[in-house]
This record gives sequence, C-alpha cells and structure tokens, in this order.
Amino acid sequence: MGSGQHCQADLTLTINIPSDITTSDNVHYEIISPDDFFVLVAKSASPRVLSLIIKDQIAYWSRKPEYQQFDVALRRAGCPEFAKVVRTAYKKWHGRAKPRSSGLCQDHEHHTQAKRTTLEHVTTPKIPAASASTGLLIILLCAMGAGPLFNYGISVSSALIIDDLGITAGQIGFIVTVVFAAAAVSSIWLGNLADKISVRAQMLLIFVGTAIALVVAAFAPSYWLLLVAAVLAGPAQAISNPTTNRVIIRAVPPVKRTGWIGVKQSGVQASQLFSGLFFPAVALALGWTGAALGGAVVCVLLWLVSLKYVPSPAQLAQRKNAETEVEPPEVTVDTGRISTVDTKDKLPTVVYFFAAIAMLSGMGMQATNVYLPLFAVEELNFSLVLGGVATAVSGIIGVVSRIAWSRRMQAGAEPSRLLMIISAGALLGVVAFVSASLWQLPTLVWVGAALHGVTVFGANVVINAGLLRVVPSHKIGAASGLNSMGMYTGFAVGPLIMGLLHDLTQTFATGWLFVGVSYLLCGVVTVVLYRRTVKKENRS
Repeated sequence: MGSGQHCQADLTLTINIPSDITTSDNVHYEIISPDDFFVLVAKSASPRVLSLIIKDQIAYWSRKPEYQQFDVALRRAGCPEFAKVVRTAYKKWHGRAKPRSSGLCQDHEHHTQAKRTTLEHVTTPKIPAASASTGLLIILLCAMGAGPLFNYGISVSSALIIDDLGITAGQIGFIVTVVFAAAAVSSIWLGNLADKISVRAQMLLIFVGTAIALVVAAFAPSYWLLLVAAVLAGPAQAISNPTTNRVIIRAVPPVKRTGWIGVKQSGVQASQLFSGLFFPAVALALGWTGAALGGAVVCVLLWLVSLKYVPSPAQLAQRKNAETEVEPPEVTVDTGRISTVDTKDKLPTVVYFFAAIAMLSGMGMQATNVYLPLFAVEELNFSLVLGGVATAVSGIIGVVSRIAWSRRMQAGAEPSRLLMIISAGALLGVVAFVSASLWQLPTLVWVGAALHGVTVFGANVVINAGLLRVVPSHKIGAASGLNSMGMYTGFAVGPLIMGLLHDLTQTFATGWLFVGVSYLLCGVVTVVLYRRTVKKENRS
C-alpha cells in the first residue's frame, strides 16, 4: 500500500478483505471494494449519464451469443450493491423516450442503432391482471393433459386391446410411436403457428383434436385404424407445449412464470393419474369403445370450459392495438443464468442441449409409461386395474414432483444440475423394475413407479423453465417447438424399441436395459451442459 501513500490517494481500490491488509494507523487513504467504489461513482454521477452508460453496456453485451444479463454478471462478479443500482436505474428509464446520442464512438454507435438493445427487442403486450387467473392456470394444466389421454388410455388398457385385436406388445408400442412421430413431424410448424394464431384456435386443436382421435380409436375394428387415430392424436400433443408456454409468457407476470410452468406441466401426470383410474375401470364395464368415448366427452367438455378463460379474439385485438410496454430483461431468481438473448438470427445453443436432453429422457420416460402396466400384469401377475393403479401412482407423484421441481427452479437452481439429479434418480427406478422382475417382488414395482414419478417427470419442467430464461417472448414458440420435436422424437423411439425388444425376447429385461442406457446418455449430456455453463460463468 506504499503507492497509495506516495501519491496521496484518498481511496485504495482492492478486492482484498480490509482485515487482511496491514497498514499503519496514520494512513490517509480509505480502503474500498469495487462494489462500494462503483456505488460511490454512481451516486456522484447524474442519472442521465448513468443511464447512458448502462444502455451502452447492454447494447454491447447483447450482441454476444447467450450473453449473461448485465446486473446478474455484476452480482456474480462480487458487486451486488452496484447491481441493484443498475437495476433501479434501468427501471426508471426503460419506458421513456430514447435519449440522444450517448457520445459513443461512431462504430459502436452504428452497431447500437443497427442491433438494438435487448430492452428494445423484447416487448410484451399489456395484459389485464385478470388474465392470469386460477381458471386460466387450470385450463393450461388440462391442455397439457388432454393430448396424452389417447396414449395413456392405450397403455393402461393394453392387455385388453391385445386380447380384443389379437396384436402383440410391440404393436402396442408402435401405436404410441406413431402418435409421437406425428407430433415430432408437426412440432416445428405448430410451434411457429402458436406464435401467430389465436389461443382459442389452439385450444380447439388440442381438445377437439384429441377427442376426434379417441372417437376414431373407439370404433376401430382393426389395428390399422388405431394407427390412423394415433396420427390424429399427434399434432394435438405437439402444439400443447408451445401454446401453453406462449400464454404464460404473455399473460403471467414474470415472477410467477416458473411456478405456472411447473403446474401446467404437471397436467401430463394429472392425465396419467386420470387415465390409470378411469380407462381400466370403464373398459372392464363398457369395453374399450366405452372408455375411449368417455375420454372424448371429457375433452369436449374441457374445450367448452376453456372458452370462458382463454383470451377472446376481441381481447387479443385490444391488446394488439394497445401501447406496447417494454419489459426489462427479467431476473426472477438469482441464478446467474442468461435471461434474455438476441435471437434474431438463431436460437441460443443451450436450446439445442435442452432438446437433446428432452429426447433422451423422453425415450426412457415414455417407454416406461407405455409398458409399466403391461409389465406389471405379465411379469408380476397384477390385474388390469392394479396395473392401471401403478401408472396412476406414477402420475400422482409426478404431479407433486413437477411442482416441486418448478419451485427449485424458481428458487434459483441451475437447470443442468437438476437434470443430473433427475437422470441419476431415473436410473435407480430402472434398477427397481429389473429387481422386481428378477426376484418377483411386487413391492419394488411401486418403488420404481414412485422413483419414475419423482425424477424423470420433472425433466420437462426444468427444461421449459430454462427456455423461458434464455429465449425472448417473440421466439418462445419456435424454441418450444424445437424442444417438442426432440421430446416427441424420444417419445416415439422409446416405446418402439422397448416393444420390439419384448417381442424378440418375450421378456422386459432387455427393454429395461435400453431405458437405463437412455437415462445414462441423458446424464452425460447434462454433465456436458453443466461444465459448459461453469466455463461460461468463469469467463464472465
């Protein structure tokens, strides 16, 4: 600290802890941290100058692929108080008219005008507070659960359908494969469509599309007509994620979005719970035709109810004509992750990682969803109803776990870290199923079903919440569509391979091995994503 004394400095700026610095009692300078120094400078500067500097920095960093939000980067660099100053200053000026030239060099000024800051790119129409109602949340949950009613109904009634139509377990898996193949093929187009057509039109596609598929399946006299019904069911499932994500990002305050994601994603498991209890019981009484028609009636009723809660065309027109409110790059949780990126040319790389994880986890998850009831009936002598209950157990645990995973995300958890935990837990579930078959221990079926519900069902919640952090609102449909393509590709491949392995070996052992490998690969990808994230944080 001799240099400070020599130059008669008033302040000595250091990242060292003051107590670790040895000084004499008669020094005339004050030891100050970077955080305190920046706060001091900010207080001494005029608000306009501070605003220009912040805008300049956002303009510069927003050009970097997957850049880290300015105030988040400051917090992680050890300047939490200055980060608060930046955030407060941003809130004060982000809605005002643009200030005049900030005095940047001509080249930087040119880039700033050519490629506006994130705050000018990301706009969200004003939405009445009443839009984010409990009724809307329930409809979004039902929209996520409506599409899977077809494949869950096929799955839990598979033993009955096999007897009625004289088909094999592998052919049951192929029905579900066709559903998700149709969903995967249509997901990108439907994802972009979700950014363009009304919410009510999208709800019609989801609820009524599923109802039509169930009606066709109800009266199918042959296996091939069941495949036609599967093709009809696919698009209804493909659009559900982009639609519900789009509604949430438009109608829900940022601080509540992650929680809503968790609740609406649990609609898939709510559908699994409903299907596990409804279809086997009704099928035993009225046959597959009665059960499928009952599911179709439920879908039509949900569509009629949705008309009350989803935005009407008139409301959409009002919002379109309303003044657009610029939404600041939102940090709802202090995770140090990217919250907004410039995606004019392409989606951020992390979206492709999420799509790969969705595919690998989806392979194992859907293979388990489809064949768990049949596995329990064939290899552990469960009844049809009890096999459905095993699926329902996974479903009800999945509802709770998805909400729990969303809260972990809302609390600031790193997505890749959570996905590693999910992959490891899913592997343990596979071990439980294999052990149940080897040693004829029915109790382990329930253990495996519980682990299945607790772990892998949460993957899509984490991924969707992660997407809302890295993708701006005008691109969320496209990003969700890409993620849906990966997920539905996994959903299509998983049941197909497990069914073929069962038909070849007449046992589920090799199928469970395949499921375990898919979870293992999923874990590898999440580790790569996590290490990539850590490296980026260290560089920032």
